[in-house]
Amino acid sequence: MNTTTVESRRSRARNVARKLAVQTAQGTVEYVALILLVALVMAGVIAAMKGFKTDEGTALGDAIIKKIKDSVNHVQF
Repeated sequence: MNTTTVESRRSRARNVARKLAVQTAQGTVEYVALILLVALVMAGVIAAMKGFKTDEGTALGDAIIKKIKDSVNHVQF
């Protein structure tokens, strides 16, 4: 086999691998950003509900906070 052909194939394989790695990393960053956005919105809703003088939002806010804490405690690194 020709050495130029082998080098050309290796070069193309490396380029494809790089492109796939970049796409995977970008997807991960997007998922993390989405999760942070949802958490921020939920925190805002909870904070807004706790500001009311009634107890209607307190139970919901406490339930959401408990679920978030339970989920975070189950994450293993």
